[in-house]
Amino acid sequence: MSTIDELFEANLEYARDFNKGHLPMPPRRRVAILTCMDARLVPSRQLGLEEGDAHVIRNAGGRAQDALRSLVISQQLLGTREVAVIHHTDCGMLTFRNEDLRVRLRDALGAKAEHDAERIDFLPFADVEQSVRDDIAFLRASPLIPQDIAIRGFVYDVRTGRLSDVTLGAEERIGVQPAERPSTRPEARG
Repeated sequence: MSTIDELFEANLEYARDFNKGHLPMPPRRRVAILTCMDARLVPSRQLGLEEGDAHVIRNAGGRAQDALRSLVISQQLLGTREVAVIHHTDCGMLTFRNEDLRVRLRDALGAKAEHDAERIDFLPFADVEQSVRDDIAFLRASPLIPQDIAIRGFVYDVRTGRLSDVTLGAEERIGVQPAERPSTRPEARG
């Protein structure tokens, strides 16, 4: 039996007692969690979430540039008002540079793959805390993210299971946004 077959079997067991079909589409706690796809991270357990509580957006490294489309939909169509950016220790994104991956793709898949990969920034980083700060700055600078959205950043320690709040200026910690960005909340548009 393949791993996917095992997952399908597990779903049959899950569905047998399923009773959450009544949950509304917008998340109850109005929060989006942006985190890494690393298999050691299970946001629902680590953050005390239940089905229907939050949007959990995952990608390699938990990078904001990859997640912007999902965050816009989460906020504009489904009402989230906060974003938690969570990166983690011992992340695979610390282990390579763009060029390293492009060479690996060329060696494994040929010159066309390397050529196509030239257009992709795989968003690796060398410092986990700085990557969180960079992602927060990217989101705050985006005209697609409302100025009144609270954004916080954390590093999850894969060895201890604990989150650490990434040190930001006091204004950033409480979600204050640059004044020059207009609000996109319907009541603020006039």
